[in-house]
This record gives sequence, C-alpha cells and structure tokens, in this order.
Amino acid sequence: MKAITWHGKHDMRCESVPDPKIEAGRDAIVKVSSCAICGSDLHFYDGFMPGMESGDVVGHEFMGEVVEVGKENSKLKVGDRVVVPFTIACGECDQCKRQNYSVCERSNRNADMARKAFGHTTAGLFGYTHLTGGYPGGQAEYVRVPYADFAPIKVPNGIPDEDVLFLGDILTTGWQGAMNCDIQPTDTVAIWGAGPVGLFALQSAMILGAKQVVVIDEVPERLQLAADKGAITINFKMESTVERLNELTDNKGPDKVIDCVGMEAHAPYEAEHFYDRAKQAVMAESGRPHVLREMIYVCRPGGVVSVPGVYGGIVDKIPFGAAMNKSLTFRMGQTHVNKWTDDLLRRVEEGQFDSRFMITHRGSLEDGPELYKTFRDKTDGCVKVVLTP
Repeated sequence: MKAITWHGKHDMRCESVPDPKIEAGRDAIVKVSSCAICGSDLHFYDGFMPGMESGDVVGHEFMGEVVEVGKENSKLKVGDRVVVPFTIACGECDQCKRQNYSVCERSNRNADMARKAFGHTTAGLFGYTHLTGGYPGGQAEYVRVPYADFAPIKVPNGIPDEDVLFLGDILTTGWQGAMNCDIQPTDTVAIWGAGPVGLFALQSAMILGAKQVVVIDEVPERLQLAADKGAITINFKMESTVERLNELTDNKGPDKVIDCVGMEAHAPYEAEHFYDRAKQAVMAESGRPHVLREMIYVCRPGGVVSVPGVYGGIVDKIPFGAAMNKSLTFRMGQTHVNKWTDDLLRRVEEGQFDSRFMITHRGSLEDGPELYKTFRDKTDGCVKVVLTP
C-alpha cells in the first residue's frame, strides 16, 4: 500500500510499505477514506520530537471503512464507517475506567521507553514517536487499529467525511481545552494560536458561554477566520498582547487562557526567541515556551491555564513563582477523545460546529510531502490539509 513516511527532518516521502494485518483478536483493519496533517505532525517534521525512526508511517487524524476485524471484536463489522481517535485506549485499565484515555496503561507497546522519559507510561498514539508505541499512522491507504472494539467512533453514512474527520483529534482537543477552563458567563477567554485547534477551542468557548473570546496569532488569514467566528483578535506582531488583553479586561487579565500552540511558539521579542531557538538547536530545550510564559504572566489571579498544545520534553525559564503566587490552576494533557465524542457527534449533527471553513488545502497521499511544507510555512493561506488516499 501507499503511505507517507518520515525519513528525517523535512524528509517526508510517499512510498510503498507492507499492508497491515490483524495481529490480535480485538484488532480491525480500516481502509482510510480521509486523513489530515496536524500541527503536532510538524514536531517530527521539524526534527524536534525524539523517538522517531526512519521509515515510520505517520499521521494520527484519519477515518474510513472497516474491511477486516479480529475474532474477538464484536463491536465492529466489515463495512462500518468509523473515525479513529489518535489516542489508543484499551477501555479496561484503571485509567480508562476513569475516562483518562490518553494515559491508558496498556496500549503503549514501548511503555518502558515512556517511563524513562515521563516517569510513567502514557497511551499509545498513531503515527507518532516510538515513545508512544511507534504505531503506524493514518496517512496511508490502510491502518491496523488495536483495541478496535473500544475506541473507534461509528458515524452515520449520510455525514460527509469533512464534517466528522476531526472528531478523532482537533475538534475534541479544542473542546477539551475549553472544558478544562470551567467557563463561566462572566469569563474572558484568551486563546493563543488561530490554527485548527485554536479555531475549535474558539467555537467551543463560545458554545460554553464565554463573555468574550480573544484569539492571538500572527497570521492575518487565520486571525480573519477567528474574527469571522466572533473572536476579538490580536496580531502580536502589530500590537502588544499584554497591553491589549489588559485593555479588554479592565486591567484584570483574562479569566481563562488556552495554549493551542505548544512547543513551536514564536515570540515577538527577538532576544527571547533566539534564546529558545539556540537552546532547541543543541537539544538543551525541547520546546519554545513563549506562549506558556506569557499566559502565566497575563492570566487573572485565580484563573485557569489550559494546555492542549503539545510539548515534548524540557522547557526553560517558566515563571513558576508567578503561577504559584497568583493561585493559577493548570489543566493539560493529550486528549481523552472518547470522553467527549458521543456529545460532540451530536453537536456536529446539529450544526453547532463548523469544520469545513478551516480546510484550505486538499490532495492525495502523493501530494502529502509537499503539503507538509506548505502547512509548516503557512504559505498559500494554508490552515488545514486534508488528504484522500
């Protein structure tokens, strides 16, 4: 079959790889109908994510049709149409019973490697680092889905792929980022990043009843999309984020802040930006945490800092004293996708979420390597890429 594979920094290829096979009784094989390039895919594209191996099949946003099931899989049948969550969850361990699916205790087949890096294992993830299991991903014609009798989301045949594809990651990630804030009707919610996750966090915060939502970015096309959905926007290259947020909140600061950027943040201050880039280049720091620093500084005392943006390891110069003295609450993590999908599928069917407005580029798997570059550089107005195998 054809799949997109990683061979090093900025070296993505569409090539032939072995077809997946049923390996366990709870497995399923899914023929991919649509997949997408995610912002967190750029972490290995740019060479910042440890644990990648040449030839890895990548991608964790995908959906399709079940073409084969293992003998112990009674949930799915051939012909079922499913969205597959990017987090692999067994549904039976202690963490899964608590609905903490992104820290499933069984699904990471490289659990010892994860324990050395994080102290404990986290869940397996599709198409990502071997720290999370090294499972072949969904930017491919077919995918083997482990524990497929639990996580895959069955969707009606009448709904187009592009309306439900993002239930497997970015829609639920934006929703969890907002839900972690416990949004109240009096709240100002500030969101860093007007990419796909930020745009879903914006829609989520408005659905949950925020008084006002502010979105911060530097890309005019993305800020316009956020404004079209009702956000107040700040272009951090054109004005001070801190001053504008204080102006919008009577100098109290936003009540809730959401980091939809993660480890590849850009800073408007040259000294800070070059400091982080230099440390990142020599692997003394794995992420550029400008957004995290700024959120801690501007958040209203007693507020909530929500972090759905992905970080890979060590970050530097976090103003933890400010966070402690301001009594800030931190909530973060990879998304517990299945915790939210029943409710979100209903909301999608009711038209509460708009997915298609952010899809700017479409292509085939063969187009994928070049579209990685377009997506990474944000050229040609690129916001979200969907591929059709």
